Amino acid sequence: MRKKAVNSLERLQAVLEVFTEDRLEWTPEELMEELGYSRPTLYRYLKILKDTGFLTSMPNTGFTLGPRVVEMDYLLRKSDNLLLSGAPYLQKLTARYECTALLVRWYGDKILCVDSLSSSREPLTSYPRGRPMPLSRGAIGRSIIAFLPRRHLLPLLKRTLGDWQVAGVGETIEEVLDALKAVRKAGYALAHGEVTPGVVGFAAPIFDAGQSPIASISMTMAETQVRDALSDEIGREVLLAAGEISAALASHRHHISNQ
Repeated sequence: MRKKAVNSLERLQAVLEVFTEDRLEWTPEELMEELGYSRPTLYRYLKILKDTGFLTSMPNTGFTLGPRVVEMDYLLRKSDNLLLSGAPYLQKLTARYECTALLVRWYGDKILCVDSLSSSREPLTSYPRGRPMPLSRGAIGRSIIAFLPRRHLLPLLKRTLGDWQVAGVGETIEEVLDALKAVRKAGYALAHGEVTPGVVGFAAPIFDAGQSPIASISMTMAETQVRDALSDEIGREVLLAAGEISAALASHRHHISNQ
């Protein structure tokens, strides 16, 4: 059973949060057991979410996410300045290299692909748009985590040290910090086959007029295509793209604040 939510909004939100890649459908009985809600409370929340389109169900079946989620995704694509500013760079990278280019958003303790484009015959990523990625494995997570302010970085590493150990980044907080320091020095992260075997990943942080990164732009290529000289070239190009997207976001924020 999940941790008990405090207020009605949290309790309503908790119903949506049980839907994951591993559990796409829930019956009311399963939801009551998972969330600890009484039957009248649960059915009240289910009615609200179904009436607003966030959930849907067919007779004698469980509940799944509903069409309102798709509608909001469409609106996000039209309004998210990260997507609007980053799209030309995805096009530029995929036009120059046979690769998959991604924009990845950081929120809470998660990183999530929000847009991608591929010029490869088979997209070289295990994490398509909408699927959360691991923090500790691969270039993308490190390109964001390495640039977090220390007051945010240390508590995060303490909570997730086991994941960093499994990923082979370091056995102690100090070892992980040393690895992340190398990423900060380079300006971008590079990883060989950590998330998808045979694939090299490059990633650099995107900022939004603040000290903490909000996202990352990444590129994945087949390892057979990446030579040492080309690796440096790609890393610098991904870093340049991240800087220009960051500048565009900061300019947009400045423009909005001055209106």
